[in-house]
Amino acid sequence: MPVLITLAVLGSIAFSSAVHAGTPAELLAGYTAQAGKPAVPERGQQFFNARHGREWSCASCHGAVPTQSGKHASTGKTIGALAPAFNPERFTDPAKSEKWFRRNCNDVAGRECTAAEKADVLSWLLSLKK
Repeated sequence: MPVLITLAVLGSIAFSSAVHAGTPAELLAGYTAQAGKPAVPERGQQFFNARHGREWSCASCHGAVPTQSGKHASTGKTIGALAPAFNPERFTDPAKSEKWFRRNCNDVAGRECTAAEKADVLSWLLSLKK
């Protein structure tokens, strides 16, 4: 029983750190803590560019290398660069980041992404530099 309580407490601390993050690096730290393992940028790139049983991949709208504006595959709406080095507003609002991860993961994977998947994708996006 104490192990379950400890895991629950650790989980809430990890969730709290992701929710209160103010920078992409802080958000990444929160997702990595939730996942309980290091983020792997190469795995994030693979996830981003792969289809997961649905019609689209992340790259369908954001581009294979999301350093420029993309275009929504269905609506045609312009989407600003996703990589934080190319769009400094990205991943600075935890609530907005969670909202878009939830929506986009549902569109791409048909489910919410795991903390490890979010960490991997975000670590790859943070590795993209000007």
